Amino acid sequence: MKKIAVFAGSFDPFTLGHLDIVRRSASLFDELWVLLAVNASKKYYFDEATRAEMVRHAVADISNVKVDVYDGLTVDFMKRVGAKFLVRGIRGAADVEYEQTVAWNNKILYPECETLFLSSAPEHLMVSSTVVRELLKAEIAGEGRAKLAKYVPDAVISLLAPNH
Repeated sequence: MKKIAVFAGSFDPFTLGHLDIVRRSASLFDELWVLLAVNASKKYYFDEATRAEMVRHAVADISNVKVDVYDGLTVDFMKRVGAKFLVRGIRGAADVEYEQTVAWNNKILYPECETLFLSSAPEHLMVSSTVVRELLKAEIAGEGRAKLAKYVPDAVISLLAPNH
């Protein structure tokens, strides 16, 4: 039986921390879906198409990874693709508490769902989409590429700061 997992997020934007979780997860499963989850009540910095393009560019070299966009419940997407595993990245205690609550609710909605928590690699503990958005808002002209390279995959930099 094929082991299929989903790694869902808003990826606004997709960071090195996200890519690390994808690479590590892809090595554990036959197939990994990176799901760009759409939440109508959330305001995004980048539009859905741009976020999806970032993810596709960043994971293009990982053969068993697929990317999709979905605006429903993650567990409904999991059922649709036959996934039994949901991968979540954890940076600290606050993430654990939040993610554990989500995992319990997902288990109620989809009893076959097993949530796996992967701890962030030490070098990515402080990497977040929020930090990247703040750097972009501050218009990090001139040294933009160098600063962004500490937070996002090379394949994403030109999509974030095309003029740098």
